[in-house]
Amino acid sequence: MDWSIVFNAVNITALIAWICLIALPRWPALLSAVLYLGVGLLCFVYSVLLISVLGGFIPAGEGGADFTTIEGVRSIFSSDVGVTIGWTHYLAFDLFVGIWIARDADAKFFSRWFQAPILLATFMAGPLGLFIWLIVREPRSRVSGRFS
Repeated sequence: MDWSIVFNAVNITALIAWICLIALPRWPALLSAVLYLGVGLLCFVYSVLLISVLGGFIPAGEGGADFTTIEGVRSIFSSDVGVTIGWTHYLAFDLFVGIWIARDADAKFFSRWFQAPILLATFMAGPLGLFIWLIVREPRSRVSGRFS
């Protein structure tokens, strides 16, 4: 199988979802579409690929699928399917976190212009954007008395 097709498809899916999340109005239907058509689709692709590898239907590197050692994980990521699975995992979780940040920021009345660079950081380097958001949101969360 040509894994670059799947890799490119998940990249395009994530990119479209991120553009919608950052640039378009946050109507409930749009957020639902980003969640279910973006995150949901990425989770579905990830699950199918992971189950296929763990079930032995698709070979995953020379050493098989071993998540318990660094050598085993390196072996998984040495294959195109392993890289595609790992990348899809990152894309799904980063987009999910981005949705949470956007909804949380809207609820705390942060401007969209203020949110944009944080969401972009989350898109490009997930944990970095999340870390920035956790620091930025803290004072406003304390004032409101809500940490959700």
